Amino acid sequence: MDATLNTRVIQYDEASRAVGELPPDHAPVKIQKVGVLLVNLGTPDGTDYKSMRRYLKEFLTDKRVIEWPRALWYPILFGIVLNTRPKRVGKAYEEIWNHELGESFLRTYTRNQAQQLGGSLSAHPAVMVDWAMRYGQPSIPDRMQALKDAGCDRILLFPLYPQYAAATTATVNDKAFQAMMDMRWQPAIRTVPPYHDDPVYIDAIANSIETHLASLDWEPEIVLTSFHGIPQSYFLKGDPYHCQCLKTARLVRERLGWSKEKLMPTFQSRFGPEEWLQPYTDKTVEKLAQDGVKRIAVINPGFVSDCLETLEEIAGEAGELFHENGGEHFTHIPCLNDSAEGMRVIESVVRRELQGWI
Repeated sequence: MDATLNTRVIQYDEASRAVGELPPDHAPVKIQKVGVLLVNLGTPDGTDYKSMRRYLKEFLTDKRVIEWPRALWYPILFGIVLNTRPKRVGKAYEEIWNHELGESFLRTYTRNQAQQLGGSLSAHPAVMVDWAMRYGQPSIPDRMQALKDAGCDRILLFPLYPQYAAATTATVNDKAFQAMMDMRWQPAIRTVPPYHDDPVYIDAIANSIETHLASLDWEPEIVLTSFHGIPQSYFLKGDPYHCQCLKTARLVRERLGWSKEKLMPTFQSRFGPEEWLQPYTDKTVEKLAQDGVKRIAVINPGFVSDCLETLEEIAGEAGELFHENGGEHFTHIPCLNDSAEGMRVIESVVRRELQGWI
């Protein structure tokens, strides 16, 4: 066998170099570290037209998000949506932008979550924690390559969605494995499963509700658990998302000891002409007010961090809708974000999924 070929099958570390198995100019390959990559949906780089169009184009060309045939969808997307929606969505982002840091709060919270998790796992020096976005920056391929270059031959991929949906969890996994197709030396990958019924998560959501309501000088008659919707057709094709959302709502309700009438699941953020999961959050808020309900609260258990859909759509628009139709008191219960409760959930899930690696 050619001696130069034979040297390529040895261990790539300094010990090998010491016994003469590597050429003296061959850089050692870093290995034996474990990467944890937290991934959230995504964020535009700015609220201007170009930034929003770039972000929306990446998001809305994902076949997991919009399952229509491209021949039908692309003329609508490139002819109408990407010419009109960036300006409107940019204005909405501007209202909830983290102006102090010049970024969306989703980016702020996700980075904070990664930093805090890294600190919590500091007793394991072989573990490295990073973060990425499915759409926008930092990208999944870039951060996976960075972890690999830093010596991570094992990576735990954590899509930050408690409930599984093909349009969220699956597309994160798709992107990660697509990135691996360009790697000669692939790291081993684990993906975090949905944790919609994890006792630590359920307890954290219930605690956040109790803590927030205790800070009010009034008591809501009804609390809505508003989850992001998906088209009804996705559910009929076998997506488990709807069932997992309802289970989360039921477990939270049972943990609080409330009736079905006190805590109600709804679905928000529908887009396009299709029928989506119901009941719709906006229609429910409107009807409750018209029926004489004066005090409600809304929480978003499916969102790990506050973002456009929670801060603008719920805290802003839903609150206005409730008051316009006769409601008196409305409150939005913040997401877990980078709070102690939220970090307890993330750390618990990560430690469980890293078993056998650390």
